[in-house]
Amino acid sequence: MALSHNFLLLCSVFLFISSATIAQTSFRPKALLLPVSKDAATLQYVTQIKQRTPLVPVKLTVHLGGETLWVDCEKGFVSSSFKPARCGSAQCSLATADACSNLNVCGQSVDNPIIRTSTHGDIGQDVVSLQSTDGSNPGKVVKVPNFIFTCGATLLVRGLANGVTGMAGLGRSKIALPTQLAAAFSFKRKFALCLSSSTSSDENGIIIFGDGPYVIRPGFDISKSLTYTPLFINPVSTAGAFSLGDKSFEYFIGVKSVNVSGKAIPLNKTLLSIDSNGIGGTKISTVDPYTVLETSIYNAVVSAFVNGMPTVKRVSSVAPFGACFDSRDIFTTRIGYAVPWIDLVLQSQNVKFSVTGANSMVRVSDNVLCLGFVDGGVNPRTSIVVGGYQLENNLLQFDLASSRLGFSPSLIVEYRTNCGNFNFTSN
Repeated sequence: MALSHNFLLLCSVFLFISSATIAQTSFRPKALLLPVSKDAATLQYVTQIKQRTPLVPVKLTVHLGGETLWVDCEKGFVSSSFKPARCGSAQCSLATADACSNLNVCGQSVDNPIIRTSTHGDIGQDVVSLQSTDGSNPGKVVKVPNFIFTCGATLLVRGLANGVTGMAGLGRSKIALPTQLAAAFSFKRKFALCLSSSTSSDENGIIIFGDGPYVIRPGFDISKSLTYTPLFINPVSTAGAFSLGDKSFEYFIGVKSVNVSGKAIPLNKTLLSIDSNGIGGTKISTVDPYTVLETSIYNAVVSAFVNGMPTVKRVSSVAPFGACFDSRDIFTTRIGYAVPWIDLVLQSQNVKFSVTGANSMVRVSDNVLCLGFVDGGVNPRTSIVVGGYQLENNLLQFDLASSRLGFSPSLIVEYRTNCGNFNFTSN
């Protein structure tokens, strides 16, 4: 059985590669790109692909830890190239399908973590189209004819940004976008994510599938300034619905301590490790708009942060934030607000993911700034969830083959640029 299973997986990967080669005989891209916008109403990060025959634009919320690309197939889905995945097929095996319908179509759970809802969805294949890049400029548009995705129900679209009809899963599964695209075009299994803080349509962030360079205006190659830390696998799934024995598809990093103004805060370090039940640790998320901390960690961060600004007046909290301040007492600098830096210390004191004032403070009114961290309660599934706001204007490279994360310093601090300065216009 093991031999048969592995043979199916190898055949399916070969199918992707050969299909892509047939579709693009004269051009094999080095990397692919997707623009990513920030939705002002929901604070979700939204991208767009083209799918189906004829091709239509499909707006998707970016789910960094998502297992699959899923779209609403109940409302307005029409495609002459759609193929359902038949039970027992290589596609079903690759997707680790957990059900088979009376129409002989395999399926799996489909998750919307924003509304914390999961339903069953059929697995299928269809054409997807993306733009290529050489790392500096956009290139030709390419197609993958047999891209595996999951059909979600219309009810799963609730809570998503206006016009969005699904989610783009970038997680560690075999059918998430990074692995399928890597197989289709013989990329290294890497992708980079750079989220823009702007909600303006002309300042989009970016996802790049494949290796660097990652050149940003006015000409900096950010791939040359990455710091690396290991990625860890949570042995227990963090999805809304899963089977016993399933591992998490999300990206976990090994935070060892937390510094505020360069000094370690007191905390229960057992919270920073993932236990045998999958509880604890630190993950990175694009579906959580702000960083969420277990209560004791949150309280320690807030206490040290407040003590680091003795002349700044604290004001009433503004949900979802617990620590808010009179903005008239806080200076603005070239690199953001002049407040204490918060460092997530990784494998050594020399390897830190730093959160500066540009990523820590959220303006909620003319005279009020709040610390953009949220109290996650006393028994959360994950102790630290690094949310989208704290990721903005930092480039993150996820290397699935080497299981490591590369991250840049703040582009605002280091380069006086931001994630909205990638080039989306062909030469």
